[in-house]
Amino acid sequence: MAALHWRSGTLVADFEIPQDKFSLLRVRFDKAYIVRVLDEMPLSTEEDSPNQGSVREHFAYRVEGARFWNAQSETFKFTHKDAQHYRFVTGGNCLDVIAGAAPVIEPVPTNAGPSMISP
Repeated sequence: MAALHWRSGTLVADFEIPQDKFSLLRVRFDKAYIVRVLDEMPLSTEEDSPNQGSVREHFAYRVEGARFWNAQSETFKFTHKDAQHYRFVTGGNCLDVIAGAAPVIEPVPTNAGPSMISP
């Protein structure tokens, strides 16, 4: 992950694209509720079936039934019925996002500067 910005419910994460030093892959959530970043190794020890549903050479998933989701309170789940769990796994990092809207994913130039989040 090259950059992560989170302000007022908007989360923007920029990921490096292998063999492309001129572009980043930008992932933007407009209704991010809960965010977790961790090394990929602890993730493999956390899940009962860590490879279930994983696809080689893919990094973006909508996840159901993971421990991270299950650890959230019933009150949160009740008050945020629109919430979904998304996971982005790179060679060394994992970004978990519980959000009320699907992400927008697009390539941006590496010199695009910080993601556009208004103060």
